[in-house]
Amino acid sequence: MTRYIIIGAGAVGASLAAEFETHGIAYVLVGRGVQIDHIARHGLTYRRPHGTRQIRLQAVNTATPPVLKPDDILVLTVKTQDVEAATAFWAWLPVEGGGLAADLPLVTVQNGLAAEDIALRRFSRVYAASVKIPARYTVTGEVVVGGAPNLGIVTLGRYPHGLDDTARDIVADLTKAGYLTEARADITRWKAEKLIHNVTNATELFAATPDARAAIAARVADEARTVLHAAGLDPAVPSERTFDISGWHVAEDSGIEQGQQSTWQSFTRGSSSEVDYLNGEIVRLARLHGIPAPLSEALQQAVARLARDGGRPGSVGIEVVGEP
Repeated sequence: MTRYIIIGAGAVGASLAAEFETHGIAYVLVGRGVQIDHIARHGLTYRRPHGTRQIRLQAVNTATPPVLKPDDILVLTVKTQDVEAATAFWAWLPVEGGGLAADLPLVTVQNGLAAEDIALRRFSRVYAASVKIPARYTVTGEVVVGGAPNLGIVTLGRYPHGLDDTARDIVADLTKAGYLTEARADITRWKAEKLIHNVTNATELFAATPDARAAIAARVADEARTVLHAAGLDPAVPSERTFDISGWHVAEDSGIEQGQQSTWQSFTRGSSSEVDYLNGEIVRLARLHGIPAPLSEALQQAVARLARDGGRPGSVGIEVVGEP
């Protein structure tokens, strides 16, 4: 029987565990720090548009990981900057009956394009997932997900390319758990498509009028699209989807506010951000291919200065990236 080991108890990981618990899918949620300790003791406060529940989850601290079994699937829901340490820890754990975790399927659920290559250094079976989910984790022990009627949209495939029965089984379980999910052999194109959206996250950290922020966000996205095409990544477009997502939306009064995506949440919690793997990824690709990416470079540097100086979201104007 398949069991999912969900590694990371933030918004994505904790909400996934809550849905697996609700839908009878075997799992263990593993994390570290005050978040996992709170969940293990008191359960998760899980807020959805139709109401708030206190859910008891199968949750353990990384210091005492579960005994791994041959049918386990690892789901890595930490941020990209933590993938190196997480894969180094988990890959060499023993599996019941012999073998190592490095031979188990590993699902990478990170933004950007770096996590899968990091994972391939240790794991032989990597499945990449592009996840769009309006979720918030800013309060210890509480996760808010505002997607309706489904939680979010997941595109998943074998990395670097292809599909197999394991990918299809994971997609079936995610669909059962309430996600709009499809299997794609060209998963890197869908990760690239999501990155075009994620490079705009950094703009939410700086004070600006809505019009000014929207204008720079559009330019940053256009720049990212140009760089990704130059790198030969050919980002997917929504019309290629095999199902209709037009009815999916962020519910009103769900607790999800515009301008508070994952990067904003990281700064609000005082934790590290993944900007070096979002805007920084565009900068890296631009340098490799000899083209400019001045907006992503300026945002990456501005975010680094904000973090270095202990700044909070909105404490610095968007002029730091050269915009009026």
